[in-house]
Amino acid sequence: MPEGDTIWLTAHRLHGALAGRLLTRSDLRVPKLATVDLTGRTVIDVTPRGKHLLTRIEGGLTLHSHLRMDGSWRLFTAGERWRGGPDHQIRAVLGTAEQTAVGYRLPVLDLLRTVDEPTVVGHLGPDLLGPDWDFEEAVRRVVADPARPLGEALLDQRNLAGIGNVYKCELAWLARVTPWLPVGELETGVPERLVATAHRLLEANKHRFDRRTMPGDRPDRRLYVYGRLRRSCYRCGTPIRKHGADDDPRDRVSYWCPGCQAGPAPTD
Repeated sequence: MPEGDTIWLTAHRLHGALAGRLLTRSDLRVPKLATVDLTGRTVIDVTPRGKHLLTRIEGGLTLHSHLRMDGSWRLFTAGERWRGGPDHQIRAVLGTAEQTAVGYRLPVLDLLRTVDEPTVVGHLGPDLLGPDWDFEEAVRRVVADPARPLGEALLDQRNLAGIGNVYKCELAWLARVTPWLPVGELETGVPERLVATAHRLLEANKHRFDRRTMPGDRPDRRLYVYGRLRRSCYRCGTPIRKHGADDDPRDRVSYWCPGCQAGPAPTD
């Protein structure tokens, strides 16, 4: 599932291509929006909110999309062949005279009044990459339920918006604890360091799609544990383990090192 940094960059690119420009093509390929025509309207802006994308359009309208596990928005210049999947996977087309944005495999696509945006994003906690970022509030929400496993607390978008499985696993490794350790068992100061590190890492990655949490620029060393099943831990050499399936619709796969990450392992 794309995480907050990927959504920020996607919004940034869409905003640069569409904002301030007149829509010359509009095609929303979901049944409830099949008769909607946005041509002739100007795109005002494209704003990320956690893992949500808000495309605001003249007339007080917002096209809300969420990529979930494998959705994407692609940009193409006029006359360029669309590449992103077969045509039957296209859910949205927004075109200007210069560029066309094509949304593939979008599981969430809604058109609502801009004033009603809180109905789809109002539940979110402080946005790690948003203008409303509030470090103290994010920490307060993460530690509010001491019995909750750390991984669940980090993934809960009501606590802080933008973290997905990659950052969940990387943050737990950096803190030397498993994702299943209850938040209340973290040592003093660790929740604050986790939240600060999450903010720093998303900020560092928001301008690139090839996310990395490790220092340096080696292409073979980008992440500490995520996606490294059975490979040696960079810290202690123990083989990395994995829990959960990649095709799980709940998207709760976890990678961790049983050698140097303290805390419980998954029970199922």
